[in-house]
Amino acid sequence: MLVGVPKEIKVREYRVGLTPSSVREMIAHGHKVIVQKNAGYEIGFVDEMYVAAGAEIVETAKEVFDRADMIVKVKEPQAVECEMLREGQILYTYLHLAPDPEQTQGLIKSGCVAVAYETVTDKFGGLPLLAPMSEVAGRMSIQAGAHALEMKNGGRGLLLGGVPGVAPAKVTIIGGGVVGTNAARMAVGMGADVVILDRSIRRLQQLDDIFKGAAKTIVSNTGTLEEHVLGADLVIGGVLIPGAAAPKLVTREMVSAMPRGSVLVDVAIDQGGCFATSKATTHENPTYIVDEVVHYCVANMPGGVARTSTLALNNATLPFALALADKGWKKALADDEHLLNGLNIANGKVTYEAVARDQNLAYTPAREAIGA
Repeated sequence: MLVGVPKEIKVREYRVGLTPSSVREMIAHGHKVIVQKNAGYEIGFVDEMYVAAGAEIVETAKEVFDRADMIVKVKEPQAVECEMLREGQILYTYLHLAPDPEQTQGLIKSGCVAVAYETVTDKFGGLPLLAPMSEVAGRMSIQAGAHALEMKNGGRGLLLGGVPGVAPAKVTIIGGGVVGTNAARMAVGMGADVVILDRSIRRLQQLDDIFKGAAKTIVSNTGTLEEHVLGADLVIGGVLIPGAAAPKLVTREMVSAMPRGSVLVDVAIDQGGCFATSKATTHENPTYIVDEVVHYCVANMPGGVARTSTLALNNATLPFALALADKGWKKALADDEHLLNGLNIANGKVTYEAVARDQNLAYTPAREAIGA
């Protein structure tokens, strides 16, 4: 199979779909790889490294899309990229379709086969291709929140961990999954006063064992959510419904009642965000203020540490990429129910139920789409 790696074009996105090491593995499996010029340049993966690994360097994204049987990316295709996709071509990347009907329509129109990293599952009930970026984003959320709390950024002027004789900042983390756990690790490590909210008592028990009292665990309901959001200096939104739009847990009224200069970091923004006042931002202009509350809603947070993120992502995505290339998409998906769960669009049909439901589109089960 001919595998293509275009340069990412989303604002301040420097990650790359395949590292030189991953390309070498693809070549070892008998495949050919073309990489757009300077696709990994900003994070130290120069063209010479790809050539040494066996790839061919091409000048333009159009050539990559025109020639490749499978496109391996990081972020969702932008409108100009959707237009370059063709019928039957495999697209393997993050999609986050539920809150993005324009992208969904672009992929439907193209006739491509779109496999989304974020909905591939594993035998443990997890999301193995989303997890590494959730780990990065969770850890980054505390860095970003601490920075936003500084006066020059509109924050309350608080040091997250305080100093002897001065109380630390109060951090409320909504969601005890991968994002929330990693955010809590960072916040606890910096000395903050941390509360984690989650609906699952079992998960809260696990978190209590992990943090051994260093972070408080609270069952999330309307009352506790309001109490701990309004009492926080920094709120991290880390809720996830796989493949579906994020629920708006923090209302506009709650935001308006928060202390002046408090900070919201919405890690769920890729799926539409879990704060009523959230709107996607970029690394170029990461924050905005609503009702004197600072909002950080960067939709590709891990892109800010692109080298670490690319290496972590490739560790997780490469085995599935090899399966798709080795077997072809239909057999690869038929052989692996977890990879099958990653199929979101196929030949003009929506094959992920949550996306179809959220956008009021016809739904075709993935197994039906592959003819199994």
